[in-house]
This record gives sequence, structure tokens and C-alpha cells, in this order.
Amino acid sequence: MELAGFHCCSWTVILLSALLPTTWRPPAAAHFIHRADLLSNTQMERAPLAKLTLTVNQSTVTEQREMAVFYCNTNADNITIHWVSNNSLLVLNERMKLSADNKTLTILIVQREDSGSYLCEVQHGFEVQRSNTASLTVNYGPDPVSIKLDSGVAAGDVVEVMEGNTVNFRVEAQSSPVPAYAWYLPSDFIQPPTTGTFTIDAVSREHEGMYRCLVSNPVTNLSRLGVVKVQVLEKVTAPNIEFPTLALVENATSVTLTCKTSHQRVGVHWFLKGQPLRPSDRLTLSSQNRTLTIHGLQRDDIGPYECEVWNWGSQARSVPLKLTINYGPDQVEITQGPASGVVSTIEAMLNSSLTLYCRADSIPGARYQWTHEHSSKVLDGEQLSIEALRQEHQGIYSCTSSNDVTGLARSASVLVMVVGRGLQSSSMSPGAIAGIVIGILVAIALAIGLGYFLYSTKDRWTRRRSASDTTSSNTIPPTSVMQSTPESRHNKPMTVYDNTPKPEGEARGKKMWSLPRDSPEQFYEKKPPSAAPEGPRKPLPQIPKQPLMPPGPGRNEESNYEKLLNSNHSLYCKITPSA
Repeated sequence: MELAGFHCCSWTVILLSALLPTTWRPPAAAHFIHRADLLSNTQMERAPLAKLTLTVNQSTVTEQREMAVFYCNTNADNITIHWVSNNSLLVLNERMKLSADNKTLTILIVQREDSGSYLCEVQHGFEVQRSNTASLTVNYGPDPVSIKLDSGVAAGDVVEVMEGNTVNFRVEAQSSPVPAYAWYLPSDFIQPPTTGTFTIDAVSREHEGMYRCLVSNPVTNLSRLGVVKVQVLEKVTAPNIEFPTLALVENATSVTLTCKTSHQRVGVHWFLKGQPLRPSDRLTLSSQNRTLTIHGLQRDDIGPYECEVWNWGSQARSVPLKLTINYGPDQVEITQGPASGVVSTIEAMLNSSLTLYCRADSIPGARYQWTHEHSSKVLDGEQLSIEALRQEHQGIYSCTSSNDVTGLARSASVLVMVVGRGLQSSSMSPGAIAGIVIGILVAIALAIGLGYFLYSTKDRWTRRRSASDTTSSNTIPPTSVMQSTPESRHNKPMTVYDNTPKPEGEARGKKMWSLPRDSPEQFYEKKPPSAAPEGPRKPLPQIPKQPLMPPGPGRNEESNYEKLLNSNHSLYCKITPSA
């Protein structure tokens, strides 16, 4: 029955709260009285209200453990009672209930938000009266404890502090009344009861460990333990990058770079050419970024590479590392000058100088060797020079470029053609050429002398024959054409080489020739058809005789002639060109 009355009163209070303003203002209560009610009330007799009092069974309670009961003491009837909490009209919830006459307010399960001031207000006709104020204190906590460090240090179960810094610990825990704090340090030392703060000056590695704080509420008899793990970070020093000492060859090897540091609790970042490195199919990082692997090295992977170690208080970066990647040789190029274009055929003048250059991109620098198609000699060097070109220098020259590290080699060729003729085309020295010239002059002089000797001999033979013909002319009648006789054929001269100039129209060079079979007179003199009748022939003009070799005792001119012919073979001089 009592519970039913309680619900009835609750609905009444709810309806009244909807009609009344949210803030109770006693002086304005008269405004809610209508004039009709005022006229009716003036005709009613009423007794004055007695003084109101408000009491509570206990002013201090423990959260979620105890209940609070407020009593509004009044002996008036036909009154309206309102409850006010913390200067606001009280709105009931599921933890509160009112008695049937609204004079008793019960908070069944006290919460910390129920703390504050309470009063009851009675309205009877035109009269409104308020009770005294009763306070309710709710003890609670401590709530779960969290230990925080100075601003700038991330909160959490594990915190990192910089070596040498001053560290302030601060405990946060909701509690009423104020709790007591007890600190337990990593060295198992127990601090005496203190406040919720704790300070360490110049923290070092010895201060690492678990820090615990026990927070206790003496009223609620509850305790909470807060725990934080402290790690002391060293000021990081610059790391260094380690890599294999083996030669790195393009497309043939992979390489792993390791960021070496003495610090354990640091992060690692990699940089390529001053920019943060982005992993790819060819650039892979380990789980903690301690190693970088480059797959299938290319010549552009030389770097520079850097690794950086860091913590929240400091950071340091390594010295840039530039890799040496061996490659090549690439395509071989043969040029005629250091900056000229590639050539495949070169025409050069005789006795001129020639310089060839062989180039090929390679790391390390390539080795160059030159060969000639007509020689087994091998010349080393990037440059090939010939001071004076000769005919034997003509041909194909090949340059081979090789890399001892990569084991690769490439070649290119060029055709050299030597142009120009004459004495310069010979490989003889100037002295040999001068000897040839002198020998030719001597041969010409001997040929002239021999021609003069033959001419003189023929002239004597012609005069002797003329004299004999004159004697025989007395018995043989002269004819216009002389018939040769068998005897005259037996007197035919020997065949010799003619080194004298030939008449115009005949072929040049050395030819075999013989004296005509006709008589000397027919060879040297033939009358034209219009000539006068034959008469005694005039003798030919006499040419002074100048024999090449004077006749000696017992020698005739014919023997001298034969000797000269025999000695003529010694006029040919064989000159061998010098190397």
C-alpha cells in the first residue's frame, strides 16, 4: 500500500515539475495565484504554518554502500511539498523515492553525484515556506590510478625519458577524501607517505625499472595501485653503414647494407640521395629497418645511402655511403682525336703521322690492346701513334677493351688506307734513295757512251764497205736497187738492246733490234724517185773516233767492242731498300 502511494506521489511530483520553472524562486510564488483563488481564499479561514525543519539520517555516506533518508517535518495539512537539491528542483530517478505525503525522500543507492545540499518547500494557500538546508557528503574512490610524467613524455604503461633530464612523476586518481600515496621504486625502496608527485633529478640508466604508487582512501578503506615502466634513453650517436667487401658487379650481384649502432631502443630510417628511401621490388628493408638489401645491382644504385637512428629525445645520421659498382666495358669507339667522332675508315697521306684513340665506358677503367692484321705484335694503351705512315702500315687495326673485374671484353676495328705514290711510297731511307738516283745517272751515262761507240763502229764499217763497193763498181753496173747476196747475209750484225731514244711513232722501252739486211748504203741513202742518175757517191762526213777503250798491243777494235759488251752486264746495280 505504501509503495502504491509512493508511485502516486511520484507522478504528482513529475506533473508539478513540468508546470513549475526549473529554478525555484520563492518571491515569485505569488504570481502563480489567480485572482479567483485569491478571492476564494480570503473567505477561507486558515491557520498559520509552523516552522519547517529538514533532517537526514546520516550526512556522510559511502558510495554504493549506504543509503540516505531526508525528513521534511511539518504538521500542516492540505499542503504541497517540493524538494530542492543544489538550488534546483529535484528530479527523481530510479534510485530515489518519496513517501505518500511527500514528506520523506529516500536515496536508495548513493552515488558521488548525490553529494550536495537539500531542502524542502511547503506551499499552503498564499503562504510558501522553506526548510533549513541539509548537506550530504559521499565518500568514494580511489578510482583506477594512472602515473604520468612531465608534458612531452608520452603516457602509457611504458615511458621513455632522456638521460640526464629531470623527471617528475604525477599520480592521477579520483578519490574523496584525498587519499594517501606510497611510492615503490625499482630498487625496492619505499618512500614515506607523500603527495601524488615524485621527482628524480638527472635520470640515468640506473633509474630504469618499474615505478609503483599505492593510493589509499582511509574512509572508504579502498586502495589502488598505479604502475609505470621507465626506460632511460641515451643520447644517440651517429651510426655507420656496413657492407660486404667483395667487388660489386652490375646485374651479377646483390648487396645488403647494415645500419650499425650501439643503441638498442632506437628507430632506424634510411635515406637515398638525401631523401627518405622508399622500398620497392629491388630495395627491401628488414622488419626493424636495420638492414637494406639491393637486388640486381645497377650502375645507378651507387647512392649515396644514409641511415639515421632516433628516439624521442635525439637523433643522429651516418656518414653518406657511395657504392662502387663495376660495369662494362660498354661499346668500344675508335676516334682520330680525343673529342672527334667515331671512324671506321681512315685515309692518310704517306709519311704523315696518325694517332688513334680507343674509348669505352667501364668501371674500373678498361685495359686497351691494339693489333694489326698483318702483324702479331700487340700494343697496350688507349692511344696508338704512328709517326710516319708507310705502305706496310696499311690495313685493319683492332682495339680490344677488357675489364678484369667484370671479366667482360669488347672490340672495334678501323681500316687505315695509305695514299700517295713515287719515291715516297718506298720505305727506304734518304741515303738509299740518293744511292738509287746516283746509280740511275751512272747507268744513263754508260748507255750514252755505248750508243756513241756503236754509232762510231757502224760508221767505220760503212766506210769500209763503201770503199769495197767503189772497187767493184768497175765490173758491176750500177742499179737502182741493190740485191743482197748470200755473203752479205752472213755479215749481218749481232742483235743488241737498244737503250737510245727511238724515232717518233715507235713504242717506248727496251726492244730488240737488228741492222737491216740491205747494204749500208741502202739503209742510210736511198735516192728518191726524182733523183738524178747515179754517179759516184760522195763519202759520208768523217766523225772523229773516240774509242771508249784504246786498243792495246795485240788487240783490235773488234775485241774492244766485245769486251765492252761483256762488261755492260755489270752496269746493272741491285739496290735493296732498307727496313
